Amino acid sequence: MHFNWIYPELKQILICSALQSGRVSKTFNNHIVQQPLVTLSARFQAELKKGLSAESNAAAAVKMLPTHVCSTPDGSEKGQFLALDLGGSKFKVLQVKVRECVGIKKGDVEMEEKIYPVPDELLTGRATELFDHVSESLKDFMHEKNISLEKKHPLAFTFSFPCDQSRLDQGTLLNWSKNYKARGLQGKDVVQALREAVERTEGLDVEILAMVNDTVATMMTCGFDDSYCEVGIICVLCVFMCMGTGTNACYMEELRHIDLVEGDEGRMCVNTEWGSFGDDGALKDFLTEFDREVDAASSNPGKQIFEKMVSGMHLGELVRLVVLKMAKLGKLFDGRVSDALRTKGKITTADVAAMDENGLKNTKDVLDELDLNPSDDDCIAVQHVSTIVSFRSSNLVAAGLAAILTRIRQNRNMGALRITVGVDGTVYKTHPYPKRLHKVVRRLLPECQVRFVLSESGSSKGAALVAAVAQRLTSLRRQVSETLSLFRLKEEQLQLVKARMRSGLDAGLRSKSSSTIKMLPSFVYLTPDGTERGKYLALDLGGTNFRALLVRFKKQTSRLYHKIYTIPLEIMQGTGEELFDHLAQCVCDFLDYMGLKNTRLPAGFTFSFPCEQSAIDTGTLVAWTKGFKATDSEGHDVVSMLREAIKRRNDIDLDIVALINDTVGTMMSCAHEDQRCEIGMIAGTGTNLCYMEELKNIEKIEQRMCINTEWGGLGDDGCLDDIITLYDTEVDQNSINQGKQRFEKMTSGMYLGEVVRQVLLDLTRRGLLFKGHVSETLKTPGIFETKYLSQIESDRLALLQVRSILQQLGLHGTCHDSIIVKHVCLVVSRRAAQLCGAGMAAVVDKIRENRGLDHLDIAVGVDGSLYKLHPHFSQVLKETVRVMAPQCDVTFQPSEEGSGKGAALIAAVARRKRDV
Repeated sequence: MHFNWIYPELKQILICSALQSGRVSKTFNNHIVQQPLVTLSARFQAELKKGLSAESNAAAAVKMLPTHVCSTPDGSEKGQFLALDLGGSKFKVLQVKVRECVGIKKGDVEMEEKIYPVPDELLTGRATELFDHVSESLKDFMHEKNISLEKKHPLAFTFSFPCDQSRLDQGTLLNWSKNYKARGLQGKDVVQALREAVERTEGLDVEILAMVNDTVATMMTCGFDDSYCEVGIICVLCVFMCMGTGTNACYMEELRHIDLVEGDEGRMCVNTEWGSFGDDGALKDFLTEFDREVDAASSNPGKQIFEKMVSGMHLGELVRLVVLKMAKLGKLFDGRVSDALRTKGKITTADVAAMDENGLKNTKDVLDELDLNPSDDDCIAVQHVSTIVSFRSSNLVAAGLAAILTRIRQNRNMGALRITVGVDGTVYKTHPYPKRLHKVVRRLLPECQVRFVLSESGSSKGAALVAAVAQRLTSLRRQVSETLSLFRLKEEQLQLVKARMRSGLDAGLRSKSSSTIKMLPSFVYLTPDGTERGKYLALDLGGTNFRALLVRFKKQTSRLYHKIYTIPLEIMQGTGEELFDHLAQCVCDFLDYMGLKNTRLPAGFTFSFPCEQSAIDTGTLVAWTKGFKATDSEGHDVVSMLREAIKRRNDIDLDIVALINDTVGTMMSCAHEDQRCEIGMIAGTGTNLCYMEELKNIEKIEQRMCINTEWGGLGDDGCLDDIITLYDTEVDQNSINQGKQRFEKMTSGMYLGEVVRQVLLDLTRRGLLFKGHVSETLKTPGIFETKYLSQIESDRLALLQVRSILQQLGLHGTCHDSIIVKHVCLVVSRRAAQLCGAGMAAVVDKIRENRGLDHLDIAVGVDGSLYKLHPHFSQVLKETVRVMAPQCDVTFQPSEEGSGKGAALIAAVARRKRDV
């Protein structure tokens, strides 16, 4: 005699031959529709979503209560904790020692506990009296266990009733259950009530770190014991189901989906309170007449419908009602009905467990106790009733669990999910429940690898672990915050940077100054006036790429054609002759590509390295930056070196009429669109700024022109040492130009990723990140490119994608690791933008004062990947300038065509000036 669930169609439950022959009512079968569990699971998924939404939560039957538990154990927790577990007619007080005892194995937790009764009068009396009893029992336990009352002890509180929590140590009681009806607590903070009771108890000093539901606490227990759950907050999650007197489930939900709490980073455990599923009618077509009878006779009709169909409190009663009806219909016991069978509660869940599957002798014993004198056929039929009721319970639970696991898989956008489910409760432990439940879940979710772990230690251990995790995370956040505070600049610090930048600008303009800000004359006297015409060649060397361009000006429009060439590292750090021969080869290829190899065109050369210019078409390289180290170049005229390289080829001819810096080119390019543009800024691989300086302030020359500040050298004299961190120092010491370009190394794309890597490396070595595992990847200089900052800080990027980026770099960690990495990127890039903003404020204020203006309206042409691609850099830069230069209205105009077009414009202006 048996019944089966049909796979894979999942259409209906087939009842055994005894039912089909009419001995047992087919009521349960008739109420299970086609693909019932799939239908049920889909409805439950909809309820999960409804409960998480702020708009629909009030009307949702499944309340989805946030627990503010945001991390499962990672294995590093330790300490001694007190724990209270209140949820039934008795409560427990415990001392939990996590890795505190000499000789215990790794991962062990030692617990001592004592059970205290709750007198019936306290269940329905005043809540203050109930909590005074709890507090006095706690004191008694501490005295009995010789726990010192002289110091404050951390305490975790398991409170197994529905609560609305606004933080981990606060929770408002929504309603009592389980025969509790203590007055004066519903709608109030449970933790505060316990704190007040502790204060009333003389000589007791505890700190309540956390309050959790028993489902959450048991999840934490399994998370501590199961290795997958230990890292489950990222890729393997511990979900908990309580299958005892009541039923409930909790799981780790993405914070971005929980409207009821602020924040969108990471995950939080949600207490579903799924026992109320169906209170809004969602299970109406699944309910039998026996379910309705159980509900009507309960103390809360219309409530906890799902719980009444599956939990241990009601399974025995469901079996009794079915057997009673069958007996009344003459299908059992020859129509005889005993007084015991008519009595509510006479068949218990323990009886159901005993009768269920292969329990004919147990079934006869149960029926004999009910004074029914059953036949063998009666025992077989009643056993099958018990099996059907129990089987339906496991199927319904499987459908609900499948809904949760499906949501988790979809949240993570994973094709397959490996997951651990922690389970506790008398129904699960005493019935043939596990095998059935596991089988149905795996059939419903073939794409998921589901492992079930039985909680041996219950919720008390888990509550202490919640407190231990909270204590660990609090300590971790404090240490990480202290580290990152080094990058958080106060306004007074930024004002000092502005003042030092201004001082450097003024010093650099003086002819005999040795300022770290070089203030190099560009010999660009004019910005475009719109009359530029003709074809011009532009060459642009500013980083690892070399760009050749052809720009055609016609009226006030321009057309641009270009080709990009890579500069190999061996060329960047070889000889100067090899570098410029490579550039000449690229120019030749481009001219051939454009069909202009035999045409002599005027050319502008954008050379984005500091040069001392004595004319528009000459420039002596002062020093290499951005990773270049070509020998026999510094101190030489780079225009002459390019001309000589072209001459050595003897197959092309160029008229190089202008040498410019990329900042100047950017300014000129944007000035072609907006004649207010008198500043050019680069915020990319490197950083620099130029601006139009007044004649009266330029002592080096006698004419007015654009000044290339080379502001990246600010701080080379130690003036920024008060804000330079140990991580900046490490980056500088590992660079090829130690002690140089200190401002640039704090603000430019070439170095920001390396600053972040140094911070991550330090946090990891201190055990605050990646569980203290320093991977070879993390030890590799340059591996954390600045582009990763832009990607990780994107507002649209979920932590799963952050984790994916880190995994690409060989960095595997938890959700909290991803949050920390994101914060590190944020503070490093924000500081860079603020420093650039302070420097810009110094420049625009100088221009305003130069012109004797109360208010300056000016535009800044800006280029560079950091400015254009980073999600927050430009906004932080603008806000910093606004705050620090309030008398200047600064408009930032991104250069759409870069400094190449500017080089062509300067060539056009220079040629026009030369031809006059």
